[in-house]
This record gives sequence, C-alpha cells and structure tokens, in this order.
Amino acid sequence: MNDLMTQTKINIIPNENSRLHEVDFNNLMFGKKFSDHMFVMEFENGTWKEPAIKPFGPIQITPALNTLHYGQAVFEGMKAFYKDDETINIYRPKDHFERMNFSSRRMGIPETSYEIFITALEELLKLDNKFVPRLEQSALYIRPFIFASDDLLAARSSSKFSYYIITSPVGAYYDEGFNPVSLTTTKEYVRAVVGGTGEVKTAGNYAASFLPAKKAKEDGYTQVLWLDAKEHKYIEEVGTMNIHFLIGDTLVTPKLTGSILGGITRRSVLTLAEEWGYKVEERRITIDEVFEASDNGTLKEVFGSGTAAVISPVGLIHHEGKKINIGIGSIGDFAKRLYDEITGIQYGTIEDRHNWIHSVKV
Repeated sequence: MNDLMTQTKINIIPNENSRLHEVDFNNLMFGKKFSDHMFVMEFENGTWKEPAIKPFGPIQITPALNTLHYGQAVFEGMKAFYKDDETINIYRPKDHFERMNFSSRRMGIPETSYEIFITALEELLKLDNKFVPRLEQSALYIRPFIFASDDLLAARSSSKFSYYIITSPVGAYYDEGFNPVSLTTTKEYVRAVVGGTGEVKTAGNYAASFLPAKKAKEDGYTQVLWLDAKEHKYIEEVGTMNIHFLIGDTLVTPKLTGSILGGITRRSVLTLAEEWGYKVEERRITIDEVFEASDNGTLKEVFGSGTAAVISPVGLIHHEGKKINIGIGSIGDFAKRLYDEITGIQYGTIEDRHNWIHSVKV
C-alpha cells in the first residue's frame, strides 16, 4: 500500500452547473437522480493514483473493458441523513468500508484506504449537502464501487481498476413502502453456493437473481426467498435483504454460512434484539420449520433488513403451492420498534450508543 493511501488530500473540481432543480424531493424514486459530484480514483502499475472529486457525468470506456466481459467488480450501498441544518449523519461507514475490502479480496481487487474513503464521503457531502432529502423515509444513498478497467479480452484478473463513489437522493425502496411484502421460494434457481461469491457484494450475484425475481413478480410476489443451493430447504436471504423470523420470543436469523451476504443492518438488528432481552439465534432454519411455526401459532413476525429498505415487514410466504400469512397486513410491533430505533439513530433523534454514526458538518 503506497504513501498516497495514508493521505487525505483529494483534488476537487467543483460542478458549476448544478442539477439540483431536476430533483423532485416530494416524489423520489430509488436510484433515478444523482448528485452533482462523484469521487474517482484509478489503480495502475500496482498502486492507487491521486484521488479526485469531479462533476458527475458519463465516463468513457472501451468495448473491451474487462468488467463488461468478466464481471470483476464490487460495490457497497450506504445512506446519509440530515440531522440538522449543519450536520449530516452517515450510518456505519466503517462497517461498509470493511465489507467492501472483504469483497475486494474475494474478487481479486486491490484493497483501499479508510482515510481516503471517509474523506471522500465528507467532501462529497459538503459539496452536495442540498441533495440530502429531509422528508421522512428518505435519505441520500451512497454507492461506492470498484471495477476492472483493463481493455483486454482475457479471462484473468485485471491490472487496472477504477474506484468511484456516487450519491443519489432516494425515497422508499419497495413500491409497497412500509406495507408488508410477499415472498416466494423457487427450486428452479439458486442464488449462491458455499465457496462461491454469495457472501460478497459483487455484480454477478445480483444479475443472476433478476430472472427469478422477474418471474416472482409475474406471479404476484415482491421478491424471491432464497433457499440453499444443495438441499433446497434451508432459508438464506431475500434478493435485496437479509431475513429474520420472530418465533415466540426468539429472533431466528439464518446463519452466515458463506453463501449469504452479511448485512450491516442485519448486524444492527441482532445487536438491538439482544439488548432488548430477546433470545437471538443465528442458525440454519428450514422453510418447513417456518410453516410449522405458523401452523402452531408461534410465528409472530417475519421481516427483512437491509440498507435500502431498513426494515421491511413480510406479510406472505409462498412455498411449493402452500401459503402462510403473517400478521394483520401491517408491520409488527417488534419490526416497527427496530425500524424506529435504527432510523432514530440515523436521523439523530435517538442517542447513538454504539458509535454507528459518523457525523459531517456542512
């Protein structure tokens, strides 16, 4: 790791033609509008070069770009929130940074520096603070990503990489908003296998899930509830979030076995549940156990957790022609308490006892 990686100086080229007027903050779609600036840093000849922040805009690539053919790329998804007129809160940036380096190692991508990462975020927020929404259930979505940038058609790791951070004002992720979503299993497809790349945030993981997700929507469901690839019985995760089951007074969350992405919000859920006196179990759980818990009345709540949705209640699960309905068509008390606590910490209305927030003065 070269000397640049321990420095925090970033060359900033301000955008003199803001697109803020193009954003309708009362009708935000997820990932449709972007802020004025982006962070850029290139890796070449074994070292990361000088970092820069420049106006957001198209990038020029060659049709032979390595990533277009072989998918060597990683990314993260984070959020920032207005606390007050002078302060923006970033939620758990160190955890997201560490997960991106974890993903990079698995995908053969050079690691990066936290000093550069957090400084880039601070500078982007100072420049684009007006893009941070102030309405409830809205935030500034932050997307760091690194992709292979060799212009060589060869099935091997690239020697060049491009590192970007872009930001986007967003509203609710799911069309259902805060209403319960519906899930269905599939035996025709699998999401990931142990030893593969299911536990990292890399581009191909998501592309492989799009067709099953499309079929699920055509059948009237919001997303796929993925089962393990070997036995097709152990619950793993949903397409865009981790999954949790409140059975009696026990919160059961699928164990990280190497094919499940370790969500940052998932960590927050487990921490808070333990603090509140619930029994917390990270273990393998079968779809049959969930249906049995529903039949005997012990399945109290099912909900997903993730950066985009925060907490998303599940109202229906379909599996092999059978369906179970959970709750009464609205978010459960436990999931609502988690949502209120996490978002309260994010917006600064609840004390951050865990040092999850990095505040930026703007």
